Amino acid sequence: MLSLRDLEVFVAIAEAGSLTAAAERLGRSLQAVSRSLQSLEAEVGATLIARTTRSLRLTPAGERFRERLQDVFAELEAARAEVAEETSHLRGTLRVSAATQFGPAYVVPLVSEFLTRHPGLGAALDFDDEYRDPVKGGADVTIRIGDTPDSRLVARRLASVRRVVFASPEYLERHGRPLAPADLVAHECVIRSNAAHPRLWRFQSPEQGEIAVSVKGRIEANHADAVNRAVACGMGIGIATLWQIRPLLEAGKVERLLSAFEPTPVPLNALWVRAPRLPARTRQFIDFLAERFADEWL
Repeated sequence: MLSLRDLEVFVAIAEAGSLTAAAERLGRSLQAVSRSLQSLEAEVGATLIARTTRSLRLTPAGERFRERLQDVFAELEAARAEVAEETSHLRGTLRVSAATQFGPAYVVPLVSEFLTRHPGLGAALDFDDEYRDPVKGGADVTIRIGDTPDSRLVARRLASVRRVVFASPEYLERHGRPLAPADLVAHECVIRSNAAHPRLWRFQSPEQGEIAVSVKGRIEANHADAVNRAVACGMGIGIATLWQIRPLLEAGKVERLLSAFEPTPVPLNALWVRAPRLPARTRQFIDFLAERFADEWL
């Protein structure tokens, strides 16, 4: 097995240009450095450094070996730094991005709890409904509802978000109550215009599997709260995540519909830029989110 000590000696010789200079750099005797080099060459079965009485130079095999060792020592240093960071207090600023409605309601309490556990850590929160490219936006962690087909990002599923169909009592009194997803084609629906497929609503049925229905409506909006308020005002039937309309349900301003045909859930993901390794604060925050979110809790 290759000795790390011998590898360090080889790199020192290659960088210093002589055995004597390498010995001085490492604080070892010339004889010890020479023995390490001989031991390494015997282990790899090749001459790595051509030596004369006046000079030395790397052989072609030595050049290739040195190039590989640069990557090895870089990995070792990164591993050392990572372990040191894991065992020390987290520091720095954690940058977190989320949507404007979801962020204050759910992200702020979780970030606050995480910072309480790690007093040396700060946070910069960015809440915006317009999706920002994490690669350009600089967020360490982006929390989003829905699929994110971006190969530059890594996604970790935190929860499955339940969605419901709902309408106001006034609308139902005027237009009747749909009993199956197919009935929606005869109703006015309020459309979320920035959804992936605004006018195609998907449902799940234990008997029929997935059901897709094309809907129509005179009102569309690119903000969830606007859609929900329009539905509460009697302008049509809407579809939204359960956590968004829970206050309206509890206040009796809307009623849940088609409970036997629940709309297909959407994922809640933590997203981050693909990289060889993450800072400890980012990795631990993602693990914390995964622990705190329970599947289908929203």
